[in-house]
Amino acid sequence: MQDVIVIGSGPAGLNAALYTARAGLETKVIAGPQLGGQVAITWEIDNYLGFSETPSGAELTERMVQHIQKFGAELVYDEVTGVDFSGDVLEVHTYGGPLRARAVVVAAGATARRLGVPGEETFIGRGVSYCATCDGAFFRGQHVLVVGGGDSAIEEALFLTRFADSVRVVHRRDALRAGPQLQERAFANDRISFVWNSVVREIAGKGKVERVRVAGTDDALEDELEATGIFIFVGHTPNSEVFRGVLDMDNHGYLEVDERMRTNVPGVFAAGEIMDPLWRQVATSVGQGAVAGMSAEAYLGALTV
Repeated sequence: MQDVIVIGSGPAGLNAALYTARAGLETKVIAGPQLGGQVAITWEIDNYLGFSETPSGAELTERMVQHIQKFGAELVYDEVTGVDFSGDVLEVHTYGGPLRARAVVVAAGATARRLGVPGEETFIGRGVSYCATCDGAFFRGQHVLVVGGGDSAIEEALFLTRFADSVRVVHRRDALRAGPQLQERAFANDRISFVWNSVVREIAGKGKVERVRVAGTDDALEDELEATGIFIFVGHTPNSEVFRGVLDMDNHGYLEVDERMRTNVPGVFAAGEIMDPLWRQVATSVGQGAVAGMSAEAYLGALTV
């Protein structure tokens, strides 16, 4: 029986655990399939205040883990298989067995959708990225590709023009799905060009991304594009399926919370990318985790009054 169980070990979950453990609450953090979440596969981070030496995502995760352990939070290397939030005691089921707590913070994150092409997994952190805001500054003066045609893809393409010499947008259709204002800005930007009716077939290079093979959607034409970076924006999927039917979520699977990160179930809070479809930054997730942690502490404090 714990005071708090935190589901997820990304910045949101770890900061929630920091606040609850520091408040003297017995806290367990269920790491999930990837310690550190998506940040752990980010090559370098130079937009998190106070870390001017640009640590890698793995290094930042290690520091965060050491910080929560300093205050007694326990890291459990396991994954959640189900939950039972119907009683006064909240149950979290894992492969290792059930855990019980008086409060739960859900910070299981989201997963960037993959293209599923050869070379994609190999070059993650070495030219393949799912976050231009995180990694764009490392491509100054270079030639990069953006895959996608929605708002996120075009917003990130515009952001990348601050650094890259050229940004080519590869889109499987002959028209963008992004909003009219974003389209207007993109078409007016001299650094952005478009590769229409095309899909990525392979990402290749020696040790890092050097070229990308694309093909027409009718497979009639193939081309090889030189690029040192490829930014993939074909959507994110919140890791919320295990909470379906238990916690309220929107049509896309993002958990719904109030300003205190409270879900519809008393004692259950959520933070980070599992409830945030917009920002997906270390700083925003850390802030949401802090709110969730403090809210959990306040909730437990009220139970003892």
